[in-house]
Amino acid sequence: MMRGALFSLFRRKTKPPFCFSAPLFFFTTSTSKLNIFDRQLKRNQRDRAAWLMPQTDPLLHTVAHNLLDRLQDCKKTFPSALCLGGSLQAVTRSIRGHGGIEKLIVMDASHDMVQRCKNDYHASNNENIETTFVVGDEEFLPIKESSVDLVISCLGLHWTNDLPGAMIQSMLALKPDGLFLAAILGGETLKELRIACTIAQMEREGGISPRISPLAQVRDAGNLLTRAGFNLPGVDVDEYTVKYPSALELIEHLRAMGETNALSQMNAMLKRDTALATAAIYDSMFASEDGTVPATFQVIYMTGWKEHSSQQKPKRRGSATVSFKDIQKQFGNQS
Repeated sequence: MMRGALFSLFRRKTKPPFCFSAPLFFFTTSTSKLNIFDRQLKRNQRDRAAWLMPQTDPLLHTVAHNLLDRLQDCKKTFPSALCLGGSLQAVTRSIRGHGGIEKLIVMDASHDMVQRCKNDYHASNNENIETTFVVGDEEFLPIKESSVDLVISCLGLHWTNDLPGAMIQSMLALKPDGLFLAAILGGETLKELRIACTIAQMEREGGISPRISPLAQVRDAGNLLTRAGFNLPGVDVDEYTVKYPSALELIEHLRAMGETNALSQMNAMLKRDTALATAAIYDSMFASEDGTVPATFQVIYMTGWKEHSSQQKPKRRGSATVSFKDIQKQFGNQS
């Protein structure tokens, strides 16, 4: 458990080779045309997080568990799977017994994060799952087309410069009737910190600059799945409230998760007096009666399937035999 943090979670419902020796592959990447995030900075942050992250993080474990739980609703199995970035450790620890996975590729842009996952793999009971470890970038997937049955990304894709492009590559990597499962942080995440930081900057610096990365809105998630070419898209949202002794423990937790700001156009580090003012405003505006401060994490869950002839198809326009007016009259009479 992260030192100093009170993890009281409140949830609100809103073909590459595999081998048993678990090898580690490296792939070089080019530069994305878009430059919203500094990918090298994010890589460095995840290298650091690989060694700061506690063995079990309740927030990451909860999100990974809820994401993988969607596999229980599927009748089919997924013999080969690709796990991309984000909360790799939480996923790989929980994946046993889900979806009939026999072969797994674990991939991250951070060498240290992949190495820690590899170390955990050898210390776990998951060695019955044939696992390959790859250092690669979600924006340039080094995966052969139509080679895996399942792609999982838990809290990683929101750091890509080209989210639609990354999702399209995931779709291409799937076999027909393959499943895409992803969880990303939504736009309401850290809303308390955004407010406190904005007020502190206005007071101390007379203006504001972006300090928290832009995140996708719920209304965009379905469009992203459709744009990427997925069939039967599904989107749902959870909000988790984590309580901390103070805003400083929140920042420490974000560092340990590798979720600190990585905007490419970010100004210099926040001034000391502005940072202290942010913490003070956060505590004064949002502190609970027990002295803790809440932080909201909005998680958007997305599911989509690669096209296959066995999937349900929408009926042709105009083929309905009952009108909405008749349905309205029927239900109206019953009430």
